[in-house]
Parts: sequence; C-alpha cells; structure tokens
Amino acid sequence: MKPAIEIYDTTLRDGSQGEGINFSVADKLRIAERLDQFGVHYIEGGWPGSNPKDLEFFALAKRRRFRRARLAAFSMTRRKGIAVERDPSLRQLLEAETPVVTIVGKTWLLHVREVLRAKPDENLAMISDTIAFFKAHGRTVIYDAEHSFDGYADEPEYALATWRAAERAGADRVVLCDTNGGRLPREIAEVTALARRELAVPIGIHTHDDCGLGVANAIAAVEAGATQVQGTINGYGERTGNCNLTSAIPILHFKLGQRTVPAGSLPKLRDLSVFVDEIANVKPDGRQPWVGAAAFAHKGGMHVHAVERVVRSYEHIQPKAVGNSRRVLVSDMSGRSNLLAKARELGFHLAPDAPEVRAILGRVKELESQGYEFEAAEASLALLIRGILEHNPELLFTVEGYHASIRRDGANSICEAAVKVRVGDRRAHTVADGDGPVNALDGALRQGLARFFPRVGKVRLTDYKVRIIDTGTGTAAKTRVLIQSSDGAREWGTVGVSENIITASLQALVDSMEYALLRK
Repeated sequence: MKPAIEIYDTTLRDGSQGEGINFSVADKLRIAERLDQFGVHYIEGGWPGSNPKDLEFFALAKRRRFRRARLAAFSMTRRKGIAVERDPSLRQLLEAETPVVTIVGKTWLLHVREVLRAKPDENLAMISDTIAFFKAHGRTVIYDAEHSFDGYADEPEYALATWRAAERAGADRVVLCDTNGGRLPREIAEVTALARRELAVPIGIHTHDDCGLGVANAIAAVEAGATQVQGTINGYGERTGNCNLTSAIPILHFKLGQRTVPAGSLPKLRDLSVFVDEIANVKPDGRQPWVGAAAFAHKGGMHVHAVERVVRSYEHIQPKAVGNSRRVLVSDMSGRSNLLAKARELGFHLAPDAPEVRAILGRVKELESQGYEFEAAEASLALLIRGILEHNPELLFTVEGYHASIRRDGANSICEAAVKVRVGDRRAHTVADGDGPVNALDGALRQGLARFFPRVGKVRLTDYKVRIIDTGTGTAAKTRVLIQSSDGAREWGTVGVSENIITASLQALVDSMEYALLRK
C-alpha cells in the first residue's frame, strides 16, 4: 500500500450549504461522531463566526472525545485594514478550541481587486498574518487556497506567491480549491504537480462538481501528488455539490491502492451514506456509484446470466466490500436467468426447466405492459410467483367491497372509507376516517383485518408514490401506486394499477397486508 491519503470531511460546513440541507446542532454532533467512528482524518465542524448554531456546536463539541478524527473550525483570513488580534471572527475561531483551524484566502487577483477591493500585497499579508497568528497559538493550520486553478490560469505568478506566503507563515497543508468547479482533470493535475514541485508543504485538493467532475478532479490531483482530499458525504454542497467522498474513498482504496480510512470501515460505507441522508432528511440517491441501491442491480437478462456464472463479468467489485448488495430486477426486459435469481432471493426454489417459469415470466411481462412494475414492488412479485406455483391458492382474506368519500365540514374536508372483508366464512365491515381517502381506506382495511389477524397492527405504511402512466389520456390516465410498508423488522414494496387512483391504492394495500400475513 502507498502512503496514506488524508480524508478531510466538510459535510457539516460546505455540505450544509447545499440546497435543501439544514442540520441542527444535534444533527451535526451525531454526524461528527459517526464520521469519527468511520475513520476520517479531519472533520470540519463549521464557521464559528458565521452563525449561533456553529458557535453552539463547537461549545458542545469541546466535551466530546474524538478517537480518530481531528476537529477543524473554519474561517477566512483577517479582514482588510485590521490587525489579526482585533478581528472578532478570528477570536471566535480561537475560542472554539479545536486542534485544527482551516483558513480560506484569495488566490485569484480578480477576487483580490474586485471582491476584497484590496491591493495584492495586502492580500499576501492577510494570508501570512492569519496563519502565523494561529500557529503561535499552537494550532494545526490548513490553508484553503480559494479559486486556485482559476487564479493560476489568469496570473500564475501571483497565485504561486499566495501559496508560498501560506507556506512561509507555517501552514501545515496548502489545499488547492477548484471553487467554481469548472476545471478539467488535466488542468487539475498540471497545477497540482506544479504546486507539489514548488512547495515543501503537503498539498490537498478541494473540488466542486459543477461539471460533474468533482471526484475525477480529486483523483487527478492525488495522482499528481496531493495527499489530502476534501469532500462531503453523498456530495452535498453549494450549487451541484462537492467531491463525493462515498465515491472518492473507495476509488482511492480499491482502484489506486491508497490507504485512506481503516480497511475495516469500507464495508460500512453504504451505512454511513444512508445515515447522513436520513439525518439530512434527504431520500438516498439510488443511482449513486458504490453505495446506491442500483449500484449493483442487474436487469438485462444477458447481464444476469453472466453474473450468475462469473460475478466479475458485470461487477467491478464485490458489493459487500462497500456494504452494498447485489440486486436482480425482474421486468419486461427480463429473461429466465433474472427470474430464477430473483425467485431464489425471495425464497422460492425453481427448476430452470419448470413449466411455471415460463408462466411467471409471461405474466410479469403482461402486467408490465399494463403499467405495473415490480422493481420496487418485490412483495407483489412474490405473491404473483406464489400464486402460479401453488396454482391459485386461496387468499388469506378477500375485500368484497369498499367505498371512499370526501365531505366538507365548514373549512375542513373529512375523508371516510368503508371496507368489507371476508376471511373464510366470516365477514367484517369497518369504517374509518383519515387525512385523505387512501389514509382512510388503509385505516378501514387494517381495522377489519385486525379482528382476524391481530399482527397487522404492527404493519405501517412508510411510503406512498403515485405515477401517471399514460399522460396522453388526461384525467382518464392509468395510475400506478407504489407502497412501501414495514412491520419494524423488515420492509417490502407492493404495486397497484388502475384508472382509479383509489382502486390502485387498494390493490397495493391488499398485497401489502397479504404479504405481511404470510409466514413463508
């Protein structure tokens, strides 16, 4: 293994600047603890001088003991025309008492002249004074050279002068930042290699994803000599985001042979990704490389057939190496290999030449032509397979009728549903109110079934999605309803399709309850 590449996580600061991302103080503490457990080298907690929330975070973080990571507080260089000792934001940074401070300064003369409205020499002094101040107070100082690549492209000598000023003042790391996210890997590699030659201090890289190259640019910098990678979990960040550490870390480890986080943490990568999404209240991106639900999902029949024989024929790495798992999808594109693999996954054992295989595959393709889809509705698929294998077994219950209505009561709408359920020769007729017709229908069905099957009380609807299938028919269009349910120990998805959204919802609800009640 080659020398270690430091991982600097800025999810709590740069990541929180992403649209729709908002962490509470408690959220930030939980994420910081999880990142420490995972084994990143640095955790940037925020900017103490920017808002009360970050001040509170650092006050509470002082009481925590981080076993692996070093906590960093972020700020900019001293303000123009003021001594560093009198700059209140830098005083707050010092009072955060973190072992590491990260200072951002200007590299690009355009920003120095037009944004700071400062003279070039004054900007160099601002960099030097600030770094020297924190070094004198015993801090490790990481210098983020903002707009490194844009600045170097315009005025290479001045850009280099800013990096040298940081080094002379005692910076422990100089981090080159592609702040606008507009540079290509070749440009990143050339400038990083130059900085590596000209400076003795270790070089880091901080990239944004505006061109979709955040990870690629970070990797290019490492190959050119950078030894620290800054980024965020799941790529959160300003505009289109930052370098995604859930991609960068496994690329560095598995593809480049570089030591980053402890090897034992790699199988926990997907869990970390999902954890941060949950804390941020963001739906996980199924198409994320490495950690997404679709990262090792196989749908094409040729692919599944090959993977069944030689796993690496269509997988670049074992899914479990990053805590993920292989998924086989069944759809109208599927062949026999998909169905056999999926059936095994669902607990059915089918002989390849069994006549039921053709019948199941034919039924799946027929239903998908009508608007059903089973990729996210595996419980409905399991019920379909069971029905054909057991030659239409008697259902545990039957819904003989239902009714849903909405009435106005002043300014409020009241939704009510009635359901007639038969179990054997016994019947139940229940009525329930709800926040909407589907919620009322779910309540009425659940009440009726609870008389015969008390364990349905544990089942909860956790997600509900509606998709209009044939939009050209207007309000007469077919509707596909996908429902996700849980009993606290497992989750499953079901599907219903109809021109009537209530009927489609009931189909998915009935499948969900039937699946929950089946012991096998």
